[in-house]
Amino acid sequence: MTINELVGSVGLKPLSTFEDRDISGVFVSDMVSDVMAGAKSGNLWLTIQTHKSVIPAANLVDVSAVIITGGKEIPQETVELASKYSIAVLSSELPTFELVGKLYELGLGK
Repeated sequence: MTINELVGSVGLKPLSTFEDRDISGVFVSDMVSDVMAGAKSGNLWLTIQTHKSVIPAANLVDVSAVIITGGKEIPQETVELASKYSIAVLSSELPTFELVGKLYELGLGK
């Protein structure tokens, strides 16, 4: 599954400009250091963190996309930095737990 296919499947809102990529799994954490230590290239990163520090971490690990859950407002500086590095920042109104369930149903957690 690609990022653009996922956007339509679960109703995500794209916020940054990015190139479509394949998704290889899901990583859930709100700690940037945890993501740098445990996420894999191609993962979706689900978080409630919206500060611009998530972008360098996402870039370092090479995640496919960062999904901000819970309908959190994302600062424009975060979106602009993500666009600069072509990192997909997507927004979901769903709480993290519910979104994880939907992603699992799509086969991303297996």
